[in-house]
Amino acid sequence: MKIYIFLLVSLLATTCFPQNEEVFLNKEEVQEDLKILDELLQNKSSYQGLNGYDYQKDFKSLLERVDNNPITQSEFGLFLTRTIGKIGDRHANVKGYDLPESLYFPFTFAPLEDKIVVVQYNRSKKQFGYWNKDFPYLKAINDIPIAEILPKIRPEDAMAPEKSYTLRAVRDLRDIETVFAILDLELPNPISITLTTKNGDEKEVNVTLVSDDEKAYLWDERFGYKNFFLNEAKRNDPDILKSYFSLDENIGYIQIVDMFSREDSPPFFQLLREFMEEAKNSKALIVDVRNNGGGTRDLVQELAGYFVHPDSVYVVNATRQRGELPLNVELKERLNLRYLFSRDELTKREQNKVDAFMASFVPMYDLDDTKYSDYHYYILNGQKLSQNKYHYQKPIYIMANERTFSAASLFVSVLKDLPNIKVVGVTTDGSSGNSERFELPNSGVRGKISTMVSYQKNGKILDGIGTEPDIVIERNLDQAFFTDDYQLSQLKEVITDK
Repeated sequence: MKIYIFLLVSLLATTCFPQNEEVFLNKEEVQEDLKILDELLQNKSSYQGLNGYDYQKDFKSLLERVDNNPITQSEFGLFLTRTIGKIGDRHANVKGYDLPESLYFPFTFAPLEDKIVVVQYNRSKKQFGYWNKDFPYLKAINDIPIAEILPKIRPEDAMAPEKSYTLRAVRDLRDIETVFAILDLELPNPISITLTTKNGDEKEVNVTLVSDDEKAYLWDERFGYKNFFLNEAKRNDPDILKSYFSLDENIGYIQIVDMFSREDSPPFFQLLREFMEEAKNSKALIVDVRNNGGGTRDLVQELAGYFVHPDSVYVVNATRQRGELPLNVELKERLNLRYLFSRDELTKREQNKVDAFMASFVPMYDLDDTKYSDYHYYILNGQKLSQNKYHYQKPIYIMANERTFSAASLFVSVLKDLPNIKVVGVTTDGSSGNSERFELPNSGVRGKISTMVSYQKNGKILDGIGTEPDIVIERNLDQAFFTDDYQLSQLKEVITDK
């Protein structure tokens, strides 16, 4: 009996879960999937065509290549990732296909200024350190200069701001088998790496790659903070959320790790209001959205109630929605949930502000009126926002970095240049897109694209550009090693000196 059970389990494992079996697509299947995606991009994608990239040429080249040669699902998925990445839509992605990921470096990598530091994690100290202190920097892998590797291994982020792209690509180097698959190169094991000193002296080292259970602890600044990643229970736990607020040396500090909605985390909004009362007489306030991947705009609204003078009205974001015109009820509701309203939905005073804003507003793209809606505006109206709040009149500093994304990047953009507010850190990974999902029937590849173009106050879009800081402070080695939050300590020195 036991033998029969064993055979049955083995049969099910091989028939129901063929995880290593490669799926091939013929020309007809590829053509049908591309046709579906083409229609979606032509009719709903808000960013396709704006930067001059013609994805249809790449579609045609692929069809010519697969005329008599089927391609794998992985090859097709990677092709679509490269294609959509060139469009410049930072919310777009392609998923549902696999790349090899069984061999890794036994160390990991961190970006530092214009260099890549080879690092390893000390679990007992919960800190990173040099893997090779005498030759700390990476120059080449398998004799390929790292400057040639990095630009090719994150095709989905091809149009990201430079520092955002570099950070993500550097982290990916640990997963070297996946990197070499994307580069379409055979992976040797052991593999050589070239290390350098700060002065340029070189050393070549042969490294034996390791399996998943031996791979290095990934360098990620978010791991350097306690309770950065929150599940539903944690984001409603006041004892945990209190750690995001502090008042030291009369400088208020608020760390926002997620752009919470009011429904997701009522305790956070309650603690925020209590803290703003506590920090009422502080000499400055720091709001930290570094490494924040986004969420909703509710926290923009909440903090703007303290930051915007009750007598002031600002137009801080202008958008145009792609879709059948006039926009249907669903699309209008999706925009309204983002606090975006057309001119005729605004008060007379807000309309006057919009008219003044548009008189000098020069968008970087002149959009087709037959394909895009009229502008919808994000208005910060102090009179509406400041109810049951006070106006915080001391200096406010918004800390941001290259992983400040989506609604968090919008937070930075809309508050920048308002009275008393300065942005500190490095350029954000700007993005704001109102996404729509898709799935292709033959390949099973799925993803999403943006349907809204979002402009900053200066006329530039968020996607691929981000928002530059007023005060540039980059991470140093101590911060990369998790031994000090250099950017925060430097900002506090700036405030203290003032």
